[in-house]
Amino acid sequence: MGLVLFPGDDNTDSPDICWSYTGFGMFREWLADIEGFALDGMRGFGGTRAWSDVSTTLAPLLDHSDCDGPDLTPAQCAAILPRLNEIAAMAHDPGDPIWQRRLEDVRQLVVVLQVCIEKDVNLLFG
Repeated sequence: MGLVLFPGDDNTDSPDICWSYTGFGMFREWLADIEGFALDGMRGFGGTRAWSDVSTTLAPLLDHSDCDGPDLTPAQCAAILPRLNEIAAMAHDPGDPIWQRRLEDVRQLVVVLQVCIEKDVNLLFG
C-alpha cells in the first residue's frame, strides 16, 4: 500500500507522485534536514517541538498526515513551490543515489503543485 499526491481536478491524466508510506516519511525527513531541523523532534513525529518554532514554507507538507487531514489548498501549494524549486536546483554529488532520488521526487512534486496552482485545485493525499 502506498501514498499518492495528486491534483483534485478529476483528471486521471494529471501528473501525480507516488511513494510507499516509508518512502514518503524518508522524503519528509530529508526535506526537514535541509530546512535545518529533525522531523522526529517535532510534535506529531515523536518529539515535543512545536511547528511554530520552525520557519519553513514547507510546514504544510511536512506536518501533514500521510493519508488523513485536510488537502493542501492552491495557496499552500503556491507558498511551498518556490522553496521546492530552490531545493531542486541545489548542488549535489551526482554519484549519490539517495540525493538523486530525492531530487527527482522534488521535481515530480513541483510538477504536481504547478498543476494544482494553474487549475486552482487542492493537492490531494490518497
